[in-house]
Amino acid sequence: MGFTCGIVGLPNVGKSTIFNALTSAGAESANYPFCTIDPNVGMVSVPDPRMDRLAEIVHPERILPTTIEFLDIAGLVKGASRGEGLGNQFLGHIRSVDAIVHVVRCFEDPNVVHVDGSVNPVRDVEIIQTELALADLDTVEKKLQRAEKQSRSGDRKLKDEAEFYARVKTALEQGLSPRKLAENDDELIWQRDLHLLSGKPILYVSNVAEDDLEGKHPFVAQLRELAERERAGLVTICGKIEAEISELDGEEKQLFLQEMGLAESGLDALIRAGYELLGLITYFTAGVKEVRAWTITRGTKAPQAAGVIHSDFEKGFIRAEVIAYESFVSAGGESGAKEKGLMRLEGKEYVVQDGDVMHFRFNV
Repeated sequence: MGFTCGIVGLPNVGKSTIFNALTSAGAESANYPFCTIDPNVGMVSVPDPRMDRLAEIVHPERILPTTIEFLDIAGLVKGASRGEGLGNQFLGHIRSVDAIVHVVRCFEDPNVVHVDGSVNPVRDVEIIQTELALADLDTVEKKLQRAEKQSRSGDRKLKDEAEFYARVKTALEQGLSPRKLAENDDELIWQRDLHLLSGKPILYVSNVAEDDLEGKHPFVAQLRELAERERAGLVTICGKIEAEISELDGEEKQLFLQEMGLAESGLDALIRAGYELLGLITYFTAGVKEVRAWTITRGTKAPQAAGVIHSDFEKGFIRAEVIAYESFVSAGGESGAKEKGLMRLEGKEYVVQDGDVMHFRFNV
């Protein structure tokens, strides 16, 4: 299990170019609005050098990294929530994603048309945010009407539900984030069922020119300031460069990155930022059949981590055999770790750590 990101932005900001580079999915990309009519979906393996090191030690039959799914929808315009540019149906495609990747144009190019006539990152972000909030407002109003009607029966829980929707509606009307409105378990469930677009974690991608890979342009500074205010993530990517990188093999890719003065590709930076934004970590299972990565939320306990593999593992959880990644490598594998006393037996309260190599004992 990885995570799913919905890619949004105005037309012609480089969304599909970046999507193509990240996923090598070949989505249509062109210099006019509404080129991407149906959503493009791309599944990407999450790069993790630790897996290669584990494979060198274990010699498995196969290596299975975790994945990230990108969903690219058509460029949104002002009025999308009311159906302008077919935007409303596009917004529906991303209600189930874990996070939103908002691509923002931070370069000037007279050959690439801007839908509003000029480049202005803050204005562009506000247009998208407004459309997401308006779409959410429509969703909440429908839920509120239904809940108010049902609450006339006098049921206290139904009244609480209607009151919660009213609070969400007020927050959206005031331009406030609905992310932290839920105050108890019931409200968390009601909020989750709304699938609010404006309540999802946001990762901004500043799409820069080829001569601005470090993001020195004032446009990037404006976007960074906005992201910091919102406590959102920010990654700087050059879509054109990423398109070139996506066509290279491992060794060629590394040489190209070195020549460009880049420590990592945009994909690596985006995934790392996404994991940080969502509080995700990775643990591993390593045996002769396979070395595999599993994505969980930071703070997950051992039984729930086991449940990511199979629900039976969680139901019948007995204990977990755990070796820290560094210990597994330094000891030369599981046998060496056991001999040196580096393997631990952990129970139901153990909080899984990033990089743990685990084996679960269970009985169903």
